[in-house]
Amino acid sequence: MQFKYPELLFGLFLLLIPILIHLFQLRKFKRVEFTNVKFLKQVEQQTRKSSQLKKWLVLLTRMLLLACLVVAFAQPYFASKELFNLKKETVLYLDNSFSMQAKGKNGSLLNEAIQDIINTIEDTETINVFTNDEEFKTASFKAIKNDLINLSYSSQQYDYESVILKGKQLFSNDPSSLKQLIVVSDFQRQNENFNRSVDTSLALTLVKLEPTSASNISIDSVFISNRTNEILNLNVVLSNSGRTIDETPISLFSDNALVAKSTAVVEGEGQVIFTLPANQKINGKISIEDNSLQYDNSLYFNLRTNPKIKVLAINDADDTYLKSIYTTDEFEYNAVSLNTLRYNTISDYNLVINNMLESVPTSLTTALETFKTNGGSVLIITSENSELTSYNQLLTSLKLPNLIAKNNTNKQITTINYDHPIFENTFNKRVRNFQYPYAKSSYVLASTTNAILEFEDGTAFVTGANGNYLISGAINSVNSNFVDSPLIVPLLYNIGKQSLKVSKLYYTIDNENTIDIDVVLTQDEILTLTLNSNSIIPKQKSTPTKVQLMTDEHPKLAGIYDVNRKDSTLLHLS
Repeated sequence: MQFKYPELLFGLFLLLIPILIHLFQLRKFKRVEFTNVKFLKQVEQQTRKSSQLKKWLVLLTRMLLLACLVVAFAQPYFASKELFNLKKETVLYLDNSFSMQAKGKNGSLLNEAIQDIINTIEDTETINVFTNDEEFKTASFKAIKNDLINLSYSSQQYDYESVILKGKQLFSNDPSSLKQLIVVSDFQRQNENFNRSVDTSLALTLVKLEPTSASNISIDSVFISNRTNEILNLNVVLSNSGRTIDETPISLFSDNALVAKSTAVVEGEGQVIFTLPANQKINGKISIEDNSLQYDNSLYFNLRTNPKIKVLAINDADDTYLKSIYTTDEFEYNAVSLNTLRYNTISDYNLVINNMLESVPTSLTTALETFKTNGGSVLIITSENSELTSYNQLLTSLKLPNLIAKNNTNKQITTINYDHPIFENTFNKRVRNFQYPYAKSSYVLASTTNAILEFEDGTAFVTGANGNYLISGAINSVNSNFVDSPLIVPLLYNIGKQSLKVSKLYYTIDNENTIDIDVVLTQDEILTLTLNSNSIIPKQKSTPTKVQLMTDEHPKLAGIYDVNRKDSTLLHLS
């Protein structure tokens, strides 16, 4: 027999209680003289014997009931004898994410977990161990002990479902073996619960590590709130998960030189604003003093003058609204008519706008298709009398929905697709009731996929993805009031900004980031990212006008990287 909760068997010591009660329940009989006690003595002897027997029976009954109660709570069961002969497999997941830097009773939570594992598992035991970025397959524990001791923190972290899936991959295919997955973590993934019933084919053991203090101050984000020709305001947002800190020191460095220092009162969330010269290049680091988690005490960023985005409008209509949006502080805007267009200059631009042309020549379709292949963006604005055949040839080459027919019904534009990438981080809240713009006529599209703005009947007014966009109705004053709507500014501005992915203040490790570098490489040249003596070659795509860098799994370390072309540094990225 075995017990599910054997520690409850200590409750059998409670059997001493009825014994003690029995021993201390003593009665003293008082002697009373009586004339003739012969018959009474016989009755007294019989009564005493009967009473003593009852007391012993009551004592045994109490002890038996109490023992049964303790055994019932311990949950006894009979295990199959076959189980003792089964092969046992153990897989251990050790969370080495940055949150495991929190202080435990004996150092960081990660070091504390490693020491407990070393003290618990025998050197000869065969075990599979995996972390967020490493795995040690079917090895004796002695062989991997040093690897665990030298284990470093990782920016990656498995979600709980992935932990189960990864653990199952490390088990053998033997259906008769007992499989146990041990998860050692602080379980700090927000808004996610560990579902213990995900898989019943293995025994799951969760070991939660608790820090000695849950208080932590971190740098949440950095952004520019105001910028003029002379100065800019750099906002630093701090978050606090514990008690209010009266004064948290914050330092701003540029190239390791202290530029400014301030303090903040952080109650839940706090903010500090640094005022800096607008035209100064800064390879910066924000640093705070906090004794809890260390990885979120620093944030690297870069301030520089980004190249202007080049926009070409091929006009067959008034372009005043385009000039008001693509201003000279951020864009280099040029406008030509179809007759004066020089096709060999199209590749010099980042965004080309077909501004209400009535027909699209085949030569322009070919040029725009090549332009798009080389990484450019195209915006097509239909006219009131668009020639469908030529337009559809262009739309097909750009993988945009074709124009089916013209619809002369006056319709309101009532729906904004807030989840479309073109509106990312644009609106503070989702408004459903606003002053709806209208279009007296528009074109029915073959598909409403990737719609950005929709009419009241659910058809698309603006659609697009992957750098190609289509407005399905003329937006001149005769046909629509869309140019007077507040929607036109964020729409066209974001289309322009996304045509060249200029470098941000900073990027997040392990996220998919795309950065356009304004440089033209020869056939065998590549760009590298260098931090101190560490150099990596990121994924990159070279076009006739730029190089597009893509980062996801690499780099792994936070810092300010040099973007190098051979021995020369083009710019810095954080």
